[in-house]
Amino acid sequence: MELFSSLSFSVLCIQILVGLSKATILFIVASGLTLILGVLRIPNLAHGSLYMIGAFTTYSIATAFSQSSLGFWLALLLAPLVVALIGLIMEQGLFRFLYKRDHLMMLLFTFSFTLVFADLVKLVWGSDYRSLAVPEIFQGSYLLLGMPFPRYNLFLLLLGPLFAAGLWYLTNRTLLGKISRAAAVDREMVGAVGVNVNLVYAGVFVLGCYLAGVGGALVAPTQNISQGMDHSIIIEIFLIVIIGGLGNVWGALLGAIIFGLTDAIGILVAPQFGIVFPYLAVITVLIFRPKGLLKSIW
Repeated sequence: MELFSSLSFSVLCIQILVGLSKATILFIVASGLTLILGVLRIPNLAHGSLYMIGAFTTYSIATAFSQSSLGFWLALLLAPLVVALIGLIMEQGLFRFLYKRDHLMMLLFTFSFTLVFADLVKLVWGSDYRSLAVPEIFQGSYLLLGMPFPRYNLFLLLLGPLFAAGLWYLTNRTLLGKISRAAAVDREMVGAVGVNVNLVYAGVFVLGCYLAGVGGALVAPTQNISQGMDHSIIIEIFLIVIIGGLGNVWGALLGAIIFGLTDAIGILVAPQFGIVFPYLAVITVLIFRPKGLLKSIW
């Protein structure tokens, strides 16, 4: 109790906002994974590797155009498209022949991609850490409740609801979203009415990879870009997808918020054990809701 009483309201609020800004990136990456899980039934372990490639590609493009004030924005536009192209090659070249295989085989198959991508990143970018400066427009902080709050984190906070609204519109109001939801329930029936299911699957897989690339691009200015960053993110987003409900985009949003907030508050109240708090939250959710907080599509 003494520890909590020593925390000021302002510090607590700022830390909550930091947690929500992290949740934005987690949600964007996890939403891509949950779309692939929900529609294609693929537990894609290579999703974290695509996120890592997105971060490294962002670094390369932003560095190449460092003399321009638009360097980061160009990287934010192009890097996810590069990742989406890689996803298209993966889907068309291999995955589309394996959709009917069991989940364990697909799990092992996607794991093999993590090894390939790890060597690819090492070959292209080497083993050294990379760092990318925050765009000039977002350098510095705003004063919120008398405490400094990074401008880039505020940008992430504003971006999160936009992505959530965009994904809601895509999955609920567009023809692709409605067909994808139908294909997730009964692929054969959707194919029987004349829909090219393979094309739908390719579109969903590419979209999921694109979202992984967006997450990698957004995280690049906030941390060191290095080999191994795929390992931590894939664990986190799988847990988020599980507690939210497999294949449920809104569940991914709720899971990301829980994960981000517990991580931020854990660091605040017990820095040496901060990493444990999100996993305790996951365990608590699964004890009371083994199938996730929201309805699972699987």
